[in-house]
Amino acid sequence: MALALLALGSNMGRPRDFLQFALNELTQLGQITAQSDVYLTAAWGLEDQADFENMALALQCKLKPEELLQACLNIEAKAGRIRKQKWGPRCLDIDILFYDELVLNTPTLQIPHPQLHLRRFVLEPLQQIQPHFIHPQLQLSVQDLLDRCQDPLPVQKIASQN
Repeated sequence: MALALLALGSNMGRPRDFLQFALNELTQLGQITAQSDVYLTAAWGLEDQADFENMALALQCKLKPEELLQACLNIEAKAGRIRKQKWGPRCLDIDILFYDELVLNTPTLQIPHPQLHLRRFVLEPLQQIQPHFIHPQLQLSVQDLLDRCQDPLPVQKIASQN
């Protein structure tokens, strides 16, 4: 079994419903061993759009990284996601942040996620569930990455998963 750390986000329709849909679908891929609270964040990259609701989760699964990516893309498509614009509005976004301590760089998949250390909206929820996880390339914990993150966009906890 591998530990996959995933980031989920939504800013269309009823974002919480899309996040819950993703959680329900991801339980069919393995066991969710931890999930963060939900955080509200201003859009990153393309800022003229609705705020995002984001969360992170830990998934124990038997899928290989490429299989997990395809499964995540299938879940996004099942939720109705249509890829029109980079960083544009989306009903559901599922990113693989880490997969065990694997470092992978293919045309379709990069692990660790190449931008995760620059994005507070990823690091805040991830820190809640895996603060001591070490980035295999940067050799810093998630907590250290968050402490060093220069992203000025505010991240606000809006819902607890208790």
